[in-house]
Amino acid sequence: MAAQTALITGASSGIGEIYADRLAKRGYDLVLVGRNAEKLQQLATSLASSHGIKVERIVADLGEPAGLARVERRLEADPAITLLVNSAGLIGGGPLSAGNLDELSSMLNINVVALTRLAAVAAKVFAARGNGAIVNLASAMAFIDTPAAAAYAASKAYVLNLSLSLDLDVKPQGVQVQAVLPGYTRTPMISGGAGLPAEIVMDADAMVDAALAGFDAGELVTIPSLEAVAAYDDWAERRVALRPHLSLSKPASRYAAA
Repeated sequence: MAAQTALITGASSGIGEIYADRLAKRGYDLVLVGRNAEKLQQLATSLASSHGIKVERIVADLGEPAGLARVERRLEADPAITLLVNSAGLIGGGPLSAGNLDELSSMLNINVVALTRLAAVAAKVFAARGNGAIVNLASAMAFIDTPAAAAYAASKAYVLNLSLSLDLDVKPQGVQVQAVLPGYTRTPMISGGAGLPAEIVMDADAMVDAALAGFDAGELVTIPSLEAVAAYDDWAERRVALRPHLSLSKPASRYAAA
């Protein structure tokens, strides 16, 4: 069987770098996307040497239209790419009341716009071929209301909802979708733990290994630290149960005029 290729964004460090290592061990050729040319080169050289795979680098800022377009074209043009790992992400902006609009826009360009565009390109080409997989890195923050990081949490809720709908779109065409929702993870993004209690911060290696185990099991949503998976299933069922009540011809009785 011909070698398969995985395209991984955010591969310069952290979760994306670990995905690159794990997929190289599985025999995937790699297209590594990141902003840090030196780190990408070091990683590419190491993985190619250690695992005898082909590794291509794309140095690009996905927050810039030109950089994003280059990655889209690469994803669309190469029939060997069968897996997209949307790992690139930013934390920034702080509370909305702080008014850090440029930081918020930069974060949303990566977490929402770039991820969506790449997922859309992958969905189109994978569905046409009848195979492939898309892994979107969301976050457990998708379930958390937080004034300190409202836009970040909202961006990850977006990724979750996008993935759920994308699965309905492309699963019938043979394309697998997975949303990964890690909690606090020991990566450069949170400065190795940022003073958080040790019991709530997972090592990035363990998180990625759990995510890949969920991928192998065919999970649509993987929450690496969630022991009681029934808790998520209950939330998902209640969410579906709301649907028949969300759009009706008359307002609810509590809104009726006195």
